[in-house]
Amino acid sequence: MSSDDDGYGGGDYTSPTGQTRTRLPDSESDAYGSGRRSRAGLSSRNLIAVVGVVVLLIAAIAFANRGSTSARTDDTADGAPKSGPAARPTAPTGTAPVEGKNGTIASGFAKTQQGAQSAAANYAVALGSERMFRTAGRHEILPAVYTPDVAAELKASQDKAYSPAFLKRLGLDAAGNAPKGKNFISRTIPVGTKVEKFGDGTAKVSVWYTALIGLAGTGSTDPVRTDWKTWTFDLAWTGGDWKIAADTQKTGPAPVTGDVPASGAEEITKAVDEFGGFTYAR
Repeated sequence: MSSDDDGYGGGDYTSPTGQTRTRLPDSESDAYGSGRRSRAGLSSRNLIAVVGVVVLLIAAIAFANRGSTSARTDDTADGAPKSGPAARPTAPTGTAPVEGKNGTIASGFAKTQQGAQSAAANYAVALGSERMFRTAGRHEILPAVYTPDVAAELKASQDKAYSPAFLKRLGLDAAGNAPKGKNFISRTIPVGTKVEKFGDGTAKVSVWYTALIGLAGTGSTDPVRTDWKTWTFDLAWTGGDWKIAADTQKTGPAPVTGDVPASGAEEITKAVDEFGGFTYAR
């Protein structure tokens, strides 16, 4: 058998007689007649695959960014969503908080749904603070958050409500001061706000909040505890700002109590002294 008709395109071949003959390939074809794949061809295919993956990644990132931008621009100027999921009551608008202050209370809220929610949250904080238990503080807070006529009406009734007998039940003296060695704590922490109604110069906003209240200190008969309530405010646009025309409260909704052990009076007092509150804004 000649070297040209043994049927193999290359490599060593052992004949039946035991003789080994080596044949070099006579073309760029493999043993099965197909063309060999050059390194250049493989490199080109690999490059195409890599480019394809990169293009897909860029397209995915662009699509995701487009979705998040749409979500940010779907809100109207007053904070009400144009489209998308209807239930977004706790989503922040991203607008900066107000800069004005009426004493220690934020003021200068916008005449929008967002502004009304911000006002309601900040007013709930002021009305739930320990300053309300002292005559001087209460007389500053009421005209800062209520309309002038309502504030005037409430002054006498609130003074009566915060009577020496009521304060005594909380462990305070007639002036609203805690006894020596103890700290009275009263703090409202808004969890979320919801616009119930909104019109031209009027708004009804509910504030869901948790609160801390009690007397911290050794031997306290009224230890600091938490509470959950919803405070609803009827707001009126008065004097270039939102003011409370009427308000009501109800208990809850309250979550299940967690398994976190209660802290001691000293730790609670330290935390309240060291952790300041916020100016709340939508």
